Amino acid sequence: MFIQTESTPNPATLKFLPGQAVLEAGTADFPTPDAAGKSPLAQRIFAVTGVAGVFFGTDFVTVTKGEAVDWDHIKPAILGAIMEHYQSGQPVMEGAAAAAHAEHHGEDGEIVSQIKELLDTRVRPAVAQDGGDITFHGFERGIVYLHMQGACAGCPSSTLTLKMGIENLLKHYIPEVVEVRPVAA
Repeated sequence: MFIQTESTPNPATLKFLPGQAVLEAGTADFPTPDAAGKSPLAQRIFAVTGVAGVFFGTDFVTVTKGEAVDWDHIKPAILGAIMEHYQSGQPVMEGAAAAAHAEHHGEDGEIVSQIKELLDTRVRPAVAQDGGDITFHGFERGIVYLHMQGACAGCPSSTLTLKMGIENLLKHYIPEVVEVRPVAA
């Protein structure tokens, strides 16, 4: 098994490409070791000292390291953990991955559908290239709330991406959108 790695715009995050499916659909975010309970793969990766976060896409694993460690010291152990997992035959996840976007109930249903459609077709594929994901969290009084995951969470350029990229895109296609803001998990 050959696992490729790619850097991301977030210097604390690396993208690992195992060359096979990680998740059948959607994404899974494990911002802490406690959140990794239903993923044997995430548990193995968190067992590496210095790992601060794990994120799965359909064909990649994004790992965020703590500030006190260097990639040179933990990258080989992470590669080993991923390889070990795939050789073990265990599932990546026990149970289904959660839905990407939050449910929205209210009179803004048509606007929210348009927002989710633009996120799914224009935004999410682009941020997946960088090892992250951005999902819909809510829409209230013209403000779109988005949740940033994987490499996008804590990335130095995430504010620029959110304001200059996503906000401008949504405002262009959906006049009711006046602002985009990030939310914590």
